[in-house]
Amino acid sequence: MTSRVNLLVTAAALYLFSGLTFAEPLDELDVAHGSRIGARPAAPNTPGAILDSARVTSARPNIVFILADDLGFSDLASYGSEIKTPVLDQLAASGVRFSNFHTAANCAPSRAMMLTGVSNHLAGVPTIPEMVPAAHRATNEHLGTLSDRVVTIASLLEASGYHTYLSGKWHLGSDPHQRPYSRGFEQSLALMESGADNWEHKTYIPIYDDATWTENGEPIRRPSGVYSSSYLVDRMISFIDSELGDSAPFFAYLPFQAVHIPVQAPEEYTAPYEETYLTGWHEIRAARHESAVDLGIVPQGAARREMNSTSDWDALTPAEQQYEAKRMAVYAGMVSAMDAEIGRLQNFLAERGELANTLFIFTSDNGAEASGAPKQDTAGNRWSLSRQGYSIDESTLGTQGSFNTISPSFASAAASPLAEYKFHAGEGGMRVPLIISGPMVQAKDEITHAFAWATDIAATILSAAGVSHPNKRFAGRPILPMTGKNLLPLLADHEARIYEEDEFVGYELAGNRALFKGDFKLHQSQPPLGDGQWRLYNIATDPGETNDLAELEPERFRTMLRDYERFTEQNNVLPLPEGYSRTRTLIGYGIKTRFGDTILALVLTASLLALMVFITRLARANHP
Repeated sequence: MTSRVNLLVTAAALYLFSGLTFAEPLDELDVAHGSRIGARPAAPNTPGAILDSARVTSARPNIVFILADDLGFSDLASYGSEIKTPVLDQLAASGVRFSNFHTAANCAPSRAMMLTGVSNHLAGVPTIPEMVPAAHRATNEHLGTLSDRVVTIASLLEASGYHTYLSGKWHLGSDPHQRPYSRGFEQSLALMESGADNWEHKTYIPIYDDATWTENGEPIRRPSGVYSSSYLVDRMISFIDSELGDSAPFFAYLPFQAVHIPVQAPEEYTAPYEETYLTGWHEIRAARHESAVDLGIVPQGAARREMNSTSDWDALTPAEQQYEAKRMAVYAGMVSAMDAEIGRLQNFLAERGELANTLFIFTSDNGAEASGAPKQDTAGNRWSLSRQGYSIDESTLGTQGSFNTISPSFASAAASPLAEYKFHAGEGGMRVPLIISGPMVQAKDEITHAFAWATDIAATILSAAGVSHPNKRFAGRPILPMTGKNLLPLLADHEARIYEEDEFVGYELAGNRALFKGDFKLHQSQPPLGDGQWRLYNIATDPGETNDLAELEPERFRTMLRDYERFTEQNNVLPLPEGYSRTRTLIGYGIKTRFGDTILALVLTASLLALMVFITRLARANHP
């Protein structure tokens, strides 16, 4: 019992250390459920279903889908960043950059849409499991894990003759039938939770007992001392190399841990940025905005909205500025290290003669993460993290045994010139880089400003492979049809559009809402960054969402509100229960999962809440 109490005490301290108040919880927790291994389903023998022979070429392309985690809109050099990303820059130069690609504003919903082409609500992932209200769970269709009513592109590609591999974060369910090995991936190395340490087999927050890694469905322990991006690429290379001899094409899904917390990177990647961020977040945000305009990523004259979560750099002491700059230097190093590992994968493919026939798709699951503490180096944080074996000493930030985040202030730079962050419905949480490069690209080194949505990734990958979605049945079971659109036409004509002016795409995540239609966006973000009011923006000319058009265009505003209601009906979006709190739901789910419905759980819950209130008051007293 003592160990459980200690675990929850530490969880409370870390929860608050991470800058999360009752209004803004850690938005990406996923608790693993058991370790039983499920049997791999046989490939379906569905008549005429998978392979679309009319579109198959003599050499179907290999497809590498690379997913960054929590990467900000302007975190790549080709999108305006000061961070060195030469490999991704080269992909951009030989491919097409998307300036108007959107995802859900947190992890699992985006991944569900990208891998199925179906709305995250219909796919069973309205949000992460811990934030699903109990009333929604009763439907058994809104559990925060991938539903059996959808089929993954991995399953479809495998059935059509592709080898299918995954190396990286899964976060779509950990029961045996939900693991990658049971959802179409022939070989897989998968992290089940929302994140983990980047250097060793270790959870990054004490709400988890441990990190859960599986290989082909079997639990494993990842090696210590190997950096995550290197480890994931090592395993992906091994998977691909093991079956190259049979001439079948492959689909490689590489979802990195970078740049999810804990923000860690090898010293050789951090060192070049030691002095870069001493100018502060205001200067970096402004410089990235200017670069994005110069590159043609955002239009001339687009304004940026400053946020009340951004602190005054000049109010910091020189020592505090030095520490904050180091936090961001490690973040930059983490991006650069990921870029280098992508380059290593490309070099391997080139050596094997496969690079020229490989289509690369690179994007992020959501925008910049802003849950790091505004002031990380405090006595309370040192105490709580030391209980996990973590240090926050400036000299070792990023290395093995260190814990690091970036603050909301530097997250505003990562999102530049957009507003808001991960979890919220502002463009900074939903608009992310997307680069497509490879043999099908005709409009090289171009930028498309066409609106695109997360579900379009699935449709694009299937189209590139010459595979049709079976629509309503797969492997003898009913499934939902795919709604994503094929982006390949934009690789030939970057000025084309794939969504008609009257088509809309809706979005909802724990009360944060949006609707896209033409160049316009209806947007409602909840506190602390939003005020819960609907607003209307032209995001083609105003991607920073600075000019609310609701009163100037009342008819458009009313029409889009009606469209949003249609979206909720068509996608089974359930209303939140009255008084719903993301924080209370998350805490309650975690404790119930760990301890069950016992008196002990009730006592621990009360103790935990009391402790959190105490630490919150203490933190506010120290940082008014």
